[in-house]
Amino acid sequence: MSLTIKSHFAYPTYLSFTTKPSRFTGYNTKIRPNSIYHFNPLKLTYYQPKKMQAPVQYSPAPVIKSSLIEPDGGALVDLVVPEGERGAKTIEAESLPKVRLTKIDVEWVHVISEGWANPLKGFMREDEYLQSLHFNSLRLKDGSIVNMSLPIVLAIDDETKERIGSSSHVGLAGPDGDLIAILRSIEIYKHNKEERIARTWGTTAPGLPYVEEVIIPAGNCLIGGDLEVLKPVKYNDGLDHYRLSPKQLRKEFDRRNADAVFAFQLRNPVHNGHALLMNDTRRRLLEMGFKNPILLLHPLGGFTKADDVPLDVRMEQHSKVLEDGVLDPETTIVAIFPSPMHYAGPTEVAAYDMVAKKMAFFDPSRAKDFLFISGTKMRTYARTGENPPDGFMCPGGWEVLVKYYESLQAEEATQQPAAVSS
Repeated sequence: MSLTIKSHFAYPTYLSFTTKPSRFTGYNTKIRPNSIYHFNPLKLTYYQPKKMQAPVQYSPAPVIKSSLIEPDGGALVDLVVPEGERGAKTIEAESLPKVRLTKIDVEWVHVISEGWANPLKGFMREDEYLQSLHFNSLRLKDGSIVNMSLPIVLAIDDETKERIGSSSHVGLAGPDGDLIAILRSIEIYKHNKEERIARTWGTTAPGLPYVEEVIIPAGNCLIGGDLEVLKPVKYNDGLDHYRLSPKQLRKEFDRRNADAVFAFQLRNPVHNGHALLMNDTRRRLLEMGFKNPILLLHPLGGFTKADDVPLDVRMEQHSKVLEDGVLDPETTIVAIFPSPMHYAGPTEVAAYDMVAKKMAFFDPSRAKDFLFISGTKMRTYARTGENPPDGFMCPGGWEVLVKYYESLQAEEATQQPAAVSS
């Protein structure tokens, strides 16, 4: 990952932790104008140092110092064209054969251009694609290997391939036709959809949202190359101030002198089971001797299923969670992760304890006392107006969801008579 923090002890040990405008006229999805965050993404990773001879003298207690480790592959990727060069690059892009991007393709341009997929510098060419697909990693020119478990590719149809012809470069245009980027030194190769699906998800069974929405209707070819993005990707949905780039987040890490960063990525509203995991992680880090562990609450901002809660509503719900004190605003950053969602199946860690009437870690010795409430079940509660068990979610956060589904039902009710009359 490009945003890990390396927590450095005096002893030779290292620990790394690694919308759109509202569619509802009857529901106010105001987001506070100032950010409610202080940080960004990472996953837990433990580094095993080489065995070293113990130093002769030790400090009385380990001294923790904060320092950012290098991004995967070296320098942090930033593929946005400098402002002074954008005019000339745009003129060049206009002269090139065009590839029209979908909304989800644009989200991947965003991911690649800011370094979220470091060290990737464009849509994958075939050698990168096959390495990612079969080995979950990429071997770099210097021989080092970095994690890359998800292929990031751009599909085109036969007509577009024909239009590109022998050109070495293409212009990338958004869904509305606006030029977004240049893809240089391109390579076009076969899009073997069945292999891609089987290797990525471990199944070709129907019902996978990303597969049905993106891969099956996509073209039969993939095009890879080096990206030059003409300007930063913006959505103008009132949420762009939450979309901090890796570069911005690294500066914020340094500014706050965080000695540990831990992240929670989700596509659902935050319930108290999520909060249990986050608060327990912070407690454990403090017990380990860290002084300033910071939580990155990292809601997914890209493609989600049609029945998922929209991003603007989720961001307001997250704000209420902080306002209600379920998470500490002083040690939490809420920042949007721009990637589309791939949906690989649920893994439940915490459950509702029906005896204690709160979210708790599952105890197998009294399994009958626990109720697992999935995201689908949570959304069903809110949609039908049924209250969840006490202690499942903070009241302010639950109210946001209820209002959203009430407004959705009201909108559907007004559309039905119009459909009948037409």
